[in-house]
Amino acid sequence: MLKIAYHPSYCHSLPPGHRFPMEKYELIPQQLLHEGYIEKSNLFEPSKMADKADVLAVHCPEYYQKLLDLNLSRQEERKTGFPLSKELIERERWIMQGTIETSLYALEYGISLNIAGGTHHAFTNRGEGFCLLNDQAIAAQYLLNNGLAKNILIIDLDVHQGNGTAEIFRDKEQVFTFSMHGKNNYPLQKELSDIDVELLDGTSGTEYLNILSKHLTHLQNTLNPDFIFYQSGVDILETDKLGKLGVSIDACKTRDCMVFTFAQVNKIPIVCSMGGGYSPKLTDIVTAHANTFRLAQEMFF
Repeated sequence: MLKIAYHPSYCHSLPPGHRFPMEKYELIPQQLLHEGYIEKSNLFEPSKMADKADVLAVHCPEYYQKLLDLNLSRQEERKTGFPLSKELIERERWIMQGTIETSLYALEYGISLNIAGGTHHAFTNRGEGFCLLNDQAIAAQYLLNNGLAKNILIIDLDVHQGNGTAEIFRDKEQVFTFSMHGKNNYPLQKELSDIDVELLDGTSGTEYLNILSKHLTHLQNTLNPDFIFYQSGVDILETDKLGKLGVSIDACKTRDCMVFTFAQVNKIPIVCSMGGGYSPKLTDIVTAHANTFRLAQEMFF
């Protein structure tokens, strides 16, 4: 059964000025339910907010305590892009637990998805770019610490480099980070992933898919992961106001299909977090994200 993490705080805990395009967190499940792709039983709320121990397995205690105390400096708060609030920190903890629990469902069913997450700009000791804590890093470390995985591959196809994830796992051989992102896009100062693929502005869907195919083949021939985290941001779309690439909605769907096929062929459990999407039309964002869920249901069940 396809299991999808969702919690009301994903949208409702955001400050009013930051809710577009975050309405997608409500609209995606509504759309999928309306279409009959999923039933209510496919959706689950995380059982709790993430435990402190699981967060501190990745993030610095001093930084996490500053979040809990709402005690970031103005400069630190500006870098996150959010005004701090108790509700916002709780939202982050719900998202973190959502990705941990999707990991457990992926081990059982082969795939699972979190409607939110993909907070890949969160470093060990700071937040950036609307990311306070790093859900895929926390879930990956949870699997390693509990003996549920030994070699993890993180495939980050958001248009922005997964700089926080790269920093967190820079010296950890058990996690391999692959980020394919816009060369001239945020962040200006890139970190060093195990593989970084920098795309030029205007990269077409055809070129994008050819590049991805080449690197997936390389990963298949050189790695032996037993778990995959997939950052499936849709800010690669040609309509995205921040993306700078030229990828259509259909090509974005093909991208997801390629990653899912990679996981299926190699019999590797995979977790998806949604990541970014900033097209002016909310329907473009929801359609592209919903395609990821549609494919998961069609290909795995």
